[in-house]
Amino acid sequence: MTVGNAGSAPVLILDDYLPYHLCVCASRVAQEFEQLCLQKYAIGIPEWRVLMILRESGTLTAKQIAQRYRMHKTKVSRAVSLLEERKMLKGRVNPMDRREAFLSLTVHGREACDALARPAIDFAHRLAERIDPADRDVVARAIKKLVEQPPAA
Repeated sequence: MTVGNAGSAPVLILDDYLPYHLCVCASRVAQEFEQLCLQKYAIGIPEWRVLMILRESGTLTAKQIAQRYRMHKTKVSRAVSLLEERKMLKGRVNPMDRREAFLSLTVHGREACDALARPAIDFAHRLAERIDPADRDVVARAIKKLVEQPPAA
């Protein structure tokens, strides 16, 4: 990272700033991937994530999804509402806390997951092909490490 010095305050050079590049990269990838989801099922990335999370994990509450998978609770709530409206998931009221529902996929939701899996895998392969083969494992490990680290204090 290049940091200049103008007087006493450091100068941050945006084109050399890792957090900036990570944000731009994530945004570009998300926009491309969202187009795939919109074309196939007219859903966005939050809805796709909720579907795939429930496909992998089975029954969860919206709160569990938000906490375990680092999603904002508002995005989870909106995604759940849209997916319920589209009959892709169903909620069963928690008898211990009636404000909460146990969410699970419907048959239509499982079909959507199956239909979106191959295009998602193909998208990931095309994305990886943009990186030099010798660098792919290093990039994947670095991103995974950044994602798994707890937030800095």
